[in-house]
Amino acid sequence: MPANNSSGLSSNGALERPSAFSSLRHRNFRLLWLGQIVSVTGSQMQLVAINWHIYLLTGSAFALGMVGLFRAGPIIACSLMGGVVADVVDRRRLMMITQSVMLTCSAILALVTFGGLQHVWPIYVLTAIASAAWAFDTPARQSLMPALVPAKDFPNAVSLSMLMFQVGMILGPSLAGLLLASRGPGLVYAVNAGSFVAVIFGLAFMRVSRAAEEETQRSTISLSALIEGLRFVWRTPIIVQTMTLDFVATFFASANQLLPIFAKDILQVGARGLGFLTSAPAIGAVAAGLVMARMGTLRKQGKIVIGSIAIFGLATVAFGISRVFWFSLLMLAVTGAADTVSTILRQTIRQLSTPNNLRGRMTSINMIFFMGGPQLGEVEAGTVASIIGAPLSVVTGGIGCLLAAIFALARARNLRQYEQSAVVSGQ
Repeated sequence: MPANNSSGLSSNGALERPSAFSSLRHRNFRLLWLGQIVSVTGSQMQLVAINWHIYLLTGSAFALGMVGLFRAGPIIACSLMGGVVADVVDRRRLMMITQSVMLTCSAILALVTFGGLQHVWPIYVLTAIASAAWAFDTPARQSLMPALVPAKDFPNAVSLSMLMFQVGMILGPSLAGLLLASRGPGLVYAVNAGSFVAVIFGLAFMRVSRAAEEETQRSTISLSALIEGLRFVWRTPIIVQTMTLDFVATFFASANQLLPIFAKDILQVGARGLGFLTSAPAIGAVAAGLVMARMGTLRKQGKIVIGSIAIFGLATVAFGISRVFWFSLLMLAVTGAADTVSTILRQTIRQLSTPNNLRGRMTSINMIFFMGGPQLGEVEAGTVASIIGAPLSVVTGGIGCLLAAIFALARARNLRQYEQSAVVSGQ
């Protein structure tokens, strides 16, 4: 067996019982995870509040749509540079800076709102600045994670991170609705500003070895460093294949944008039913995240990724066909669960297949795929729905996702044959 005990044997040779929270035994990861629970909940609260606030100020659907541009644009524009920076500077300190920038943006937004904000442009500007900071924060955070836990606990750490995000997606909008109804958006922005303190506190109290910090200082912030990252991704088939599946799965199966149509016209369950439909994928994702965290390292991860995407596509097709509310909820929950399994394994594969000094750049390149896929997928879903109707739009998207999984099974040999034990680099 390997000397690093990645086999799951305890020191006395007994087989360890898998734990759903094994990665939380490690102090540094526990600090980051607890801080992120608070921060993600606050961020989800603010996403709801911004949409509500803009609609109150303008009454315009176009103004609402512009929010997506100011969120996604800076992320796509800054992500590659964010990856280069994350591979050069101390990632923990970089996150403290980016979290402070996002805190400041939310605090300013709260102050101008309490002061009687009458125009939407400050919301757009502050949203864009915070999104640019997020483009530097995400590569640093994802690249830091493998240094916080041993390789055998990394899949569990990714599972718990996904679980944390989904819990925030459930709690955040609910809490935002309560505060918006009673206090207005200003208080929500202030709460979100305070939530960043939890992450900054956790980062400040981490104990990171000097060797782990110095390993990120092998490159410089330069065009050649960026090209080095692009070259590594292009020459690593397993990463290219997982990134491509990231894009395809989110592009072809973006049913969320059409949920209001299903709630109002197809299932006829109204606004209350829309709330249940919107929450169903997150509930399925939480359930899958708990199961994945409990199971630990899986065998045949590559085939499970492909199978999960196929299940995602099939469940999407079933949702598009369904005219029964409870079955539609079930299929949306299945899509959330399948997407979570696939996402956890894809992220684990990419991080463990990438040297530590290149993880920031690899993550930043992937950000373009997982940001571009949903955004373009929403455009595709809306366009197709306007031509052939929402149900057929969803069904054809699910079929496209299923075909992509079949193609990957037939042609993506590196992914199909992947086993985590085969590649554990950068540890």
